[in-house]
Amino acid sequence: MTDPSSSLRHRLLNLTQTLLLIGGMMLLLGLTARLLFGEGAFLWTAGMVAVVLLLAPRLSPRLIMRLYQARPLTASEAPELLQVLAELARRAGLPQVPALYWIDSPVMNAFAVGQRESAAIAVTRGLLERLTPRELAGVLAHELSHVRNNDMWVMGLADTVSRLTANLSLLGQLMILVNLPLLAMGGVTLPWSALLLLVFAPAVSTLLQLALSRTREYDADLGAVLLTGDPDGLASALAQLERQQGGWIERVLFPEGRNPNPSWLRTHPPTEERIRRLRALAGPAAESPPLPAHSLPRLPAHRPRPRRHWPSGLWY
Repeated sequence: MTDPSSSLRHRLLNLTQTLLLIGGMMLLLGLTARLLFGEGAFLWTAGMVAVVLLLAPRLSPRLIMRLYQARPLTASEAPELLQVLAELARRAGLPQVPALYWIDSPVMNAFAVGQRESAAIAVTRGLLERLTPRELAGVLAHELSHVRNNDMWVMGLADTVSRLTANLSLLGQLMILVNLPLLAMGGVTLPWSALLLLVFAPAVSTLLQLALSRTREYDADLGAVLLTGDPDGLASALAQLERQQGGWIERVLFPEGRNPNPSWLRTHPPTEERIRRLRALAGPAAESPPLPAHSLPRLPAHRPRPRRHWPSGLWY
């Protein structure tokens, strides 16, 4: 159940934050380039970003899944789950249903790769074994929202800008070291503002990139609710992920939370805040009709990989 006015408000907020964060990263890159190369650097810097994005090699989703040792789920193993994925892709308006892969790992995880025209979604064995069908539908809808919003491209743009900023900053610091004798003799002066920009630009750009990642996660959560009409399903899945991913060591060392880093140093928002926002989307009328009923896929029997015992050298 979703409230249309609340959904629109959240989407506008997420879009505004995304534009501001990308704009801030581009501004920081432009200022760094202008400091090193003078006027007109803004234009050629933007052109350099465009060239890098166009010429950067794009790995096919199938090749990326091979790197993760993932294999596709077939119609005989998960007919209902693939039906749900197709229905969600239709609601999302995707030109093609993403391929569904599974990774033989007990860790609960899911991710999407590729673009709208050609994408793939991977889920782990741990996720399929521990989530209910309703929760799994919410996770699939979340990943489909990333595909629909082209979040992989957005984050690729942010990563390119961040890397260029770091490289220009390093170049500027090397130029300062080369001219250090002139600076010491007073032959060359360097404003403190310029020095601070060169030193802190990479860190600030990274923080903006992390904030952008958190914003896109919030937007994918909202997109999932719009596709399923079921905020409680995704909220329950997030709670399961939060409970299952931490071991007893983490619970002992960090009883107040498994991630000791501040929230602004994380790629994902705090789970509690994501759940709170999802609960706030509950409303009197469903925006999407119910999904077709489905069951969990029939996975192949898990066979532990051979491991080598040290120091005997025997495999088991």
